[in-house]
Amino acid sequence: MTAGYRTEQDSMGELQVPEEALWGAQTQRAIQNFPISGIPMPREFIRALGLIKEAAATVNRDLGLLPEDKAAAIIGASRAVAAGGLDAHFPVDVFQTGSGTSSNMNANEVIARLASQDGLVQLHPNDDVNMGQSSNDVIPSAIQVGAAVLAYAKLIPSLLHLAETLDIKSEELATVVKTGRTHLMDAMPVTFGQELSCWSTQIRTGIKRLKSALKHVRKLPLGGSAVGTGINAHPEFGPGRPRCWRN
Repeated sequence: MTAGYRTEQDSMGELQVPEEALWGAQTQRAIQNFPISGIPMPREFIRALGLIKEAAATVNRDLGLLPEDKAAAIIGASRAVAAGGLDAHFPVDVFQTGSGTSSNMNANEVIARLASQDGLVQLHPNDDVNMGQSSNDVIPSAIQVGAAVLAYAKLIPSLLHLAETLDIKSEELATVVKTGRTHLMDAMPVTFGQELSCWSTQIRTGIKRLKSALKHVRKLPLGGSAVGTGINAHPEFGPGRPRCWRN
């Protein structure tokens, strides 16, 4: 073992991983194979991965597939990932394999190593942390969860603030008249208040459409596993998934 590094092994052989890194062999291979942009996955995506791994461990525990001690360790480590203090251990480039396998394995390895550090349990990144999952359902779900969280936490509040600000200005300028425009020509006069009120209405209508779309975004493909058949996942792992995932 090289000083400052430890030796990790996967099905393709051994390689050196920084001693302090929580990731393992597959993440290290991704670092070496995809040194493209230097841009890691964003905070919201990593948070979503943590939330998904916590939820998966909870379900596998309740189904009797994962012992209580292992589930508790995964849940604790997953919450630490979601909280944001471990982002430095997610170095995989945003430009990677199409299915996001590298990021999924990055999460599995970090959670497994973190949860095993106290020596009370020994977790396997695939068999335990990734139980009942695949990159093909985890990564799309992480994108959807991240998008929904950002929409509710930042986008919708920002749009509401903009609409309310326009309403205030609309009242202030209710009697200020300007020339209307249509077909690139002067038209009937309108007030600035009327115009700003229209903008506010458009924004509020957009918020309604956004909330309607988010109902579909919240339907996750978890449980579909590798090719949507649910292979290697308990039939009740994702009972709320669309019928196509159960065929």
